[in-house]
Amino acid sequence: MTGRRQFVGAIALGAAFARFARAQPAPRVYRIGLLEAGTPAANQHFVDAFVRALRELGYEEGKDVTIDVRWGEGKAERFPGLLRELVRLKPDVLVVASTLGAVAAKQVVTSIPVVMVAVSDPSGMKLVESLAHPGGNMTGTSREFGQGLIGKALQMLKEVAPGTERVAILWDVDGEVEPRFREAETAVRSLHMTPIPIGIRAVGQLDEARITMRRGHADALMVVTDPLTLRNRDAIVRFANDERIPAVYEFGEFARSGGLMAYSASVTALFARSAFYVDKILRGANPGDLPIEQPTKFELVINLKTARLLGVGIPQSLLLQADEVIQ
Repeated sequence: MTGRRQFVGAIALGAAFARFARAQPAPRVYRIGLLEAGTPAANQHFVDAFVRALRELGYEEGKDVTIDVRWGEGKAERFPGLLRELVRLKPDVLVVASTLGAVAAKQVVTSIPVVMVAVSDPSGMKLVESLAHPGGNMTGTSREFGQGLIGKALQMLKEVAPGTERVAILWDVDGEVEPRFREAETAVRSLHMTPIPIGIRAVGQLDEARITMRRGHADALMVVTDPLTLRNRDAIVRFANDERIPAVYEFGEFARSGGLMAYSASVTALFARSAFYVDKILRGANPGDLPIEQPTKFELVINLKTARLLGVGIPQSLLLQADEVIQ
């Protein structure tokens, strides 16, 4: 009899536990929308860095979070439509890479929290009220505006080619990068060199840029990075190497694609840091109260193969500073 009572009691306890289990809400699965300005072939490692950082914070893709990625393919005109597509998925937070991506988000996304990645001068671009107190629905990481990195990159270029007197500055006139172009102009002059502005709107204008460079007797090149120049980096690198002039870039991928050298904030590190903001927001933080961080990790990438092609020597002091040397 005692055994029967124990058996019946066990059944009752099991039924009660089952009812309790059914009453518990299912674990929350957060939805994250991510707009990457480039292409999967070129920039998947940035998304991977973001996913790894989320995992370290306790979020497993497919279990705790769903991540919807859209690729801008370097075409800024696509950004608003892609953002609207992500908004329709009702994400808990949006992650937006590039300055132009953030500009589009400012216009399109009004209520969903937005984490910006590697944006140039978000305060000067009127994307936020200030770096310390962004206000509104946007926060994240800035890139390098005002930190003198362009000047440092040009100084390194002059160490490689000490006879440089005239520097062509290639930039996208429609790319919201005029502040960085102006910073480059100022840096060139501060190093007692002459800037030769070369504004383009499409990669098809590189032939015109070649004529301008030759007429201006440019003996070095600085490329300002934005979605247009990044998407067409292979063509731009070939352009510089065909002209047999040393070039410095703002983005490591240019050097990995055959450019001479690149110096910039580590975009990979900024993507990883964006996971910190996502975590804070998912835990209830107001994006407008989260200060925007400036980069703390920088990378110098030198391509020795290209240096040999151009016939320039890389000082040992620069090689010792390099984070990556491509043989």
